Amino acid sequence: MGAQWKAKGKDLAANAKGRVFGKLVKEIMVAARNGADPAMNPRLRLVVEQARKVSMPKDTLDRALKKGAGLTDDAVHFERVIYEGFAPHQVPVMVECLTDNVRRTASEFRVLFRHGQLGSSGSVAWDFDHVGMIEAAPLVAGTDPELAAIEAGAQDFEPGGEAGTTLFLTDHADLDLVSRALPAQGFNVLSAKLGYKPKNPVNPDSLSAAHLDEVENFLAAIDANDDVQDVYVGLAG
Repeated sequence: MGAQWKAKGKDLAANAKGRVFGKLVKEIMVAARNGADPAMNPRLRLVVEQARKVSMPKDTLDRALKKGAGLTDDAVHFERVIYEGFAPHQVPVMVECLTDNVRRTASEFRVLFRHGQLGSSGSVAWDFDHVGMIEAAPLVAGTDPELAAIEAGAQDFEPGGEAGTTLFLTDHADLDLVSRALPAQGFNVLSAKLGYKPKNPVNPDSLSAAHLDEVENFLAAIDANDDVQDVYVGLAG
């Protein structure tokens, strides 16, 4: 499962467009608070590029930009909230949310974590590194990801979990720089964002098949919450 958990069979191209767009709209609105021009706002540029790669309609993108920048009368304020704790069998979890109602979301997460353990701020974060995560695919089959990582300035790389993709890991301050450099090294950037990588992931072999199913079901319930943007799990593989 690795740094960022994805449900079994979950694929961006096959996933419901509405849910994908909904998450990206929130990210665009939050990033646009610091300026609606992607050329002058690196964080916004990364999210806008990702929205275009999944064919978000231009009208949807423009509305999100204007709302986030406060240029409309119906602007919505989203707050980023991180929930930390443990899935069943002491598997560490960090959940990143964007919500317009913190009290509602907190109440929902107390219920969602009833089969795990909801921790306080910092209770799990110490066991994760805050890094840049860039998912990219080679423009030409056989392109060396190790050489690309070195030349682009990434700290590390690992198989991305989907056919042909590589996950490039960067210092959080270098995310935009590396994402701009990778195309020249033969990689098409599919997504780029800040995330959490576990320092000491649990070996799944230490859990029974039944216990792994319990963890998977717990994570699927978390991911189904409308306020959830990403789920990061300390489980290797």
